[in-house]
Amino acid sequence: MLRKKELIAVIEEGENSRVEFKQRFSTPEKIAKEIIAFANTRGGYMIFGVEDDGTICGVESEKGEIELINQVCTSLIEPPLQCESFSYNIRGNEVVVTEVPESRNKPHRIQDYLESLDIRTAQVYIRVDDKSVQAGKEMIRVLKHQNSAEGLRNYFIGDLEKKVFEYLEKNERIDVKIFCNISNISERRASRTLVKMVRAGLLFIHIKDNGEEYFTIGM
Repeated sequence: MLRKKELIAVIEEGENSRVEFKQRFSTPEKIAKEIIAFANTRGGYMIFGVEDDGTICGVESEKGEIELINQVCTSLIEPPLQCESFSYNIRGNEVVVTEVPESRNKPHRIQDYLESLDIRTAQVYIRVDDKSVQAGKEMIRVLKHQNSAEGLRNYFIGDLEKKVFEYLEKNERIDVKIFCNISNISERRASRTLVKMVRAGLLFIHIKDNGEEYFTIGM
């Protein structure tokens, strides 16, 4: 739980990869998207009663906001999340802060009432800078493997991996489509190979604001 002085300092710093401002509770789906993005990334704080520029405007009912947030976490997110929310009085305005921890049960998605995650249709979000962005298939696969603490050990570098490195020697980034073209393999095989290389620490996966994914050399 943030202390009041800490919260004021966070608000003054502005939105970033771990902080999101909301004037008020908007729609359940939008709030679910933001909470999912934090849980699937490094966690963070949703602060209600603050405008985008950091102006404190307050909420009408802190109890009502917290109740709606709890409903979202338990009914609109799969797997459900447990988040803590706290209210603060700042300069005469009530502000609600929801603390979203980084999950150990990734990836979370918008509730679709399916028994298991369907990578083709799941609405999974992650945090990129100060935005919540929908993840693609490769990022979802990476998130699934993050649940296990270990990466790939003794990973064998074969011909496909060598093609990736050869391409990245001359280019800054590679994506699944490019890999398919230079290797003459299926999209599924290209995706799985690149994801395994991320798990082995050989590549980094990145996602743009528009959801496009690409890979660069790991460090």
